[in-house]
Amino acid sequence: MTTVETAMNQPKNASSIEATAASTFQNSAAGFKRWGRKSPFVRYGVPMISLTVFGALGLGHLLQGSKDIAKVKDDQEWEIIETRKALSRTGPVEAYKPKKISLEEELKALQGKVDINSYEYKRIPKPNEVK
Repeated sequence: MTTVETAMNQPKNASSIEATAASTFQNSAAGFKRWGRKSPFVRYGVPMISLTVFGALGLGHLLQGSKDIAKVKDDQEWEIIETRKALSRTGPVEAYKPKKISLEEELKALQGKVDINSYEYKRIPKPNEVK
């Protein structure tokens, strides 16, 4: 008992405190490594499960944001449609009517502009050739 009392009565210096702190840190680090070796679930399972759960939560958050943005766009488009309907009752929307275009008419117009039976060959120069 006297050795314990003498050890308690002695003032602790900074180097002994640092040594005890370092030894407890090494012991805890070694214990953590041992814990990972003893239980592979802690080493591999817990990180995998946590990444899965947090990834799902993060993706849900991102998707909710995109849904909110889509809802705002839909609301804006709906407002535009409603204002257009309101304007159509008064008249100015009828001023613009798009032309009905069919592919057959466009093909006939293009064939009238271009004659595919009379053409001449033109040589395309290579990039490293100089005229």
